[in-house]
Amino acid sequence: MCANSAVGSITASGAHATPYSTVAVDPSVIPLGAELLVDYGDGAGLRRYRAEDIGGAIKGSHIDLCVGSHAEAQQLGVKTATVYWMEVERDD
Repeated sequence: MCANSAVGSITASGAHATPYSTVAVDPSVIPLGAELLVDYGDGAGLRRYRAEDIGGAIKGSHIDLCVGSHAEAQQLGVKTATVYWMEVERDD
């Protein structure tokens, strides 16, 4: 999970890393720029994120959510969730 040192840094997609919005993905599974809807199974409903970064440790069906601090990342830990994504159409 990205922490304070990564917040605001430039991601693989060219966007600034934003806590609770930016997610790192394996681009062979989820394309950069995709909108993600994540269900943690906690009854709070779907949460929306954007696939904006990649990471060497992010392989296959894992995602990495950018949060505000390293301590928060450690507190959140690893969770199992259902992830849906939609590719965003681009006007090229």
